[in-house]
Amino acid sequence: MRNLARFALAAFVLLIPVGSFAQSVPAGAIKTIVLVHGAFVDGSGWRPVYDRLVRDGYTVAIVQEPLTGLADDVGATKRVIDRSNGPVILVGHSYGGAIITEAGNDPKVAGLVYIAAHAPDEDETETENGRRFPAIGRTAIVETPDGYTIIDPARFHAEFAADLPKDEADYEAQAQGVTAAAVFTTPMTNPAWRNKPVWYMVAKADHIISPDLERMYAARARSRQTIEIEGASHSGYRSHPDEVADLIRLASREATARRIE
Repeated sequence: MRNLARFALAAFVLLIPVGSFAQSVPAGAIKTIVLVHGAFVDGSGWRPVYDRLVRDGYTVAIVQEPLTGLADDVGATKRVIDRSNGPVILVGHSYGGAIITEAGNDPKVAGLVYIAAHAPDEDETETENGRRFPAIGRTAIVETPDGYTIIDPARFHAEFAADLPKDEADYEAQAQGVTAAAVFTTPMTNPAWRNKPVWYMVAKADHIISPDLERMYAARARSRQTIEIEGASHSGYRSHPDEVADLIRLASREATARRIE
């Protein structure tokens, strides 16, 4: 197993001011975006990002993976990619990062955007990496008798969504996507970030994935741009949609430039 700790503080960080990028799709740019949610939630959490990108002229598809196993969730993602026209930018949050790491090998995928997300290497698992970089709220994840997991609803706001209004976090806590425990211990087989360009967002107040683990992932994947969002919880994709949408726009433009070089 590779020594992960040496990557922890190596990520290049660029602070991107909100609204710094053009708010419309440049001519000839990759305009199809596929959004992949993580464990314990569903695709509806992407709505603020979806609204911003659609307003700008992007075509945005949202995967509703079943959370029953990595192979099932990658399959659900590939079905969405298959019905997309032309090249796509694939975006994953949290466990969705592991999904896009596998699904991103599809030839239609032109770039990968990780939002406070796992990006395991070959033979690595989320659980193993999480032990190397322990997260503050890891004990909030509890397993059901039949091998599924949830976030303890009493701790959901504090650990998963501290920068969302309490009523929104409480609703999410009661509407959780119960997630197979096996998704966290399934080894990665063919990490797409080794061959596809990557952009990464670190949530600096994340209690579910350690920000240092996120930094390691970004550095190891040679992220073209890494942004760090002050005060962003694990739900930073919802609480900071402007910054997330900006990063996706940047990925679209830069991936387009790579394809025409």
